[in-house]
Parts: sequence; C-alpha cells; structure tokens
Amino acid sequence: MTSLLTPVFAYLLGSIPFGYLIVRWQKGVDVRSTGSGSTGATNVMRNLGVIGFVATFILDVGKGILAVLLASRLTSGSNGWIPLSGNPKWIACASVAAILGHCFPVWLKFRGGKGVATGVGVFIALAPVQVVLVLLIFAIVVAIWRYISLGSIVGTAAFPVLVYFMKHPPLSIVLGAAGSALIIISMHHGNIGRLLAGTESKVGRKKSEVRGPESEVGRQ
Repeated sequence: MTSLLTPVFAYLLGSIPFGYLIVRWQKGVDVRSTGSGSTGATNVMRNLGVIGFVATFILDVGKGILAVLLASRLTSGSNGWIPLSGNPKWIACASVAAILGHCFPVWLKFRGGKGVATGVGVFIALAPVQVVLVLLIFAIVVAIWRYISLGSIVGTAAFPVLVYFMKHPPLSIVLGAAGSALIIISMHHGNIGRLLAGTESKVGRKKSEVRGPESEVGRQ
C-alpha cells in the first residue's frame, strides 16, 4: 500500500506552490496574474527580484529532490540500485509525479509552473553527475545561440540520454527520466513556437529589438 501511495505523496509534495506563496506573502498578489502567468522562479523574480528568484528556485529544487528520496525511502529494500535503494519503478513514478505536481498543482486549479527547477531537483536525486553535464550543455547552448529557453530544452532532453549511456540504470529509471524531460519540454510549447517563428527573446537583446509579441525568456 505504501508503494502505491508513493506517486501521490510525490505529486502533493511537488504541487506545493512556493512561488505563489512567496509572492502572496510579500506583495499580496497572485503571481499568476503577472508576467508570464507562471508560479516559477523566473516569474517570481519579476515581482520580487533576485532574492525571490533564489528562494523559489531553491525550494522548488528541494521538493524535487525530496520527492525522489522519499520514494526511495518508502520502497527501500526491494532493489539495491545505488545511490537510491528503493524500487526503481516507484522512484520513476515519483519523479514524474513531482514534476506534474509543480506544473499542475491541485491547490491552484492546476495552473503552476514549467517544472524546470523541480525537474532539476528530480534529476539531481536520480543522477547528480549527469546534471553537471546538463548544466554545461545549457551554458554552451545559451552562449552560442543566446536563447535561455533553447538551452533549457536541449539540456532537459539530453538528461535521459546521458543517464542511459553513462549509468545504465534499470529501464524504469530511464523511462522516468525521459517522461520527466518530456513534461518539462512540453510545458515550453510557447517558447518553441517563438523559437520557430524567430521571435523568442535572446540574452542581452533589448526589448525594442524583439520582433512580434513580447516574449518571456526562460519562463518556468
């Protein structure tokens, strides 16, 4: 029974809307009514500055890590995969559930963020070394093309591939990582559309230089 409840616990943990709560506490407004309409760290920064971004990012990363570790703890003993000792199937389910919780929180009528920070937390818990490589890929893509959204998408897509070829974990873990990455990428559908249309904002580009509707860079 505990194993069956693991994804539920992970979803509820992932759905804690830290960005919404922080902005509501500090400014008394719904962060979803401002900027990109997201509860993620980047939109919080538009309201509270760098401190708000850092606080939200750390908390969102933390809940992703905790969701995976909790799943490992609750199902411990059924598999000896290191560093996580729990059942890989339930760990994979918890990974996906935590990100779904952030993107579609039940507390906010299923309107949350894009899952990037929570995804980073999930990825750290699953494969920390590969996360370092993902961050390197992100930095290289942004440095060359200057699109934060493109860096996020490419880095996220690279994670399950790196996990598969470098760690050779159980198939369920690979599928969980791939599912998590797919959710995050799908939440960037607006950014993808603007990238294809050539209207996505670049790092360092002035607002007056952006063509078409206002773009939201790196929304989470």
